[in-house]
Amino acid sequence: MKQPHELPEFRRHPAPDAAKHWIGDQWLAVRRVSQGGEPAVMIHGLGGTSLNWTDVAYGLEGRLDSWAVDLPGFGESPRPVDGDYSPATYANSIKRLVDSQIGEKVHVFGNSLGGAVALQFAGRYPELVRSTTLISPSLPRSANFSLSLQGLTLPIALLPGVGDRFMQWYMRLPPADRVRRTYEHVFADVANASAVRIDEAVTAQRYRDELGYATEVFVSALRALVRNHLERGPERPYRLAARIDSPTLLIYGHHDNLVDPRSVHRAAQEIPKARAVLLPESGHVAQMEHPELVIELWDALIGSRVGRALDDDDPVAHISRRS
Repeated sequence: MKQPHELPEFRRHPAPDAAKHWIGDQWLAVRRVSQGGEPAVMIHGLGGTSLNWTDVAYGLEGRLDSWAVDLPGFGESPRPVDGDYSPATYANSIKRLVDSQIGEKVHVFGNSLGGAVALQFAGRYPELVRSTTLISPSLPRSANFSLSLQGLTLPIALLPGVGDRFMQWYMRLPPADRVRRTYEHVFADVANASAVRIDEAVTAQRYRDELGYATEVFVSALRALVRNHLERGPERPYRLAARIDSPTLLIYGHHDNLVDPRSVHRAAQEIPKARAVLLPESGHVAQMEHPELVIELWDALIGSRVGRALDDDDPVAHISRRS
């Protein structure tokens, strides 16, 4: 674990406080880093929060006006009023945020479940998107449901009744233990974790525990994500991927325990203007483990190329070790 003095300046800042925005039918909590620049919406993964994007938001300060959201039911956002945790419904919540609070096209970032949501948003509402960045997105035939998440076996969490009881047992572990297990599972090397961000994550876990519905939300969102993977109609994820009209950056980690990094090739083929990067020393959350590299890649592949097609011959780049 890295202490503050070992981190670049932008990774030492405390996360901004969350502010709640009314989006038409509910409140949505957002952590905003804004010193000018075009607006960006950043979407966390299953079990995550807006805190997962703090380092990237600070690192892009001045270039992007970053809105890191807590999806309904996660972080400080209340549960969705209709009980729908599907990626499509979450994408509609992002649209309502953009329409009601931002009022212009956005750069959209998503990780894991947030990647599935970002794909839905960019595919359904391409007129609202400047660029799309997907980090280890959870897409059909990419998620490895035979492995564990935060120390839990996903098939168990999917079983009605059994999954709920198993999650209730897990949630009785001390918040610091749950955060430690999470980081050990989603990082390739937990030594890359920031002590500042870990402390913030523990505080967020304690807040969630007081709400009393974290287990219900996690299990419901996981089941909705699996149903999304099984969709075979005209709104299936890869059909929507083909509708994305913005420059798109795909980032995968070679040591990802939750998303098969080999799926990078299909994702790069299905999204028209996509370029993909495989990071050999990253896990599932590259924006948390290697935020400097994510920022560098965004600047190189999106920041300098927004508005024109990415037409390199090879859509997948392999980035070697960085000191």
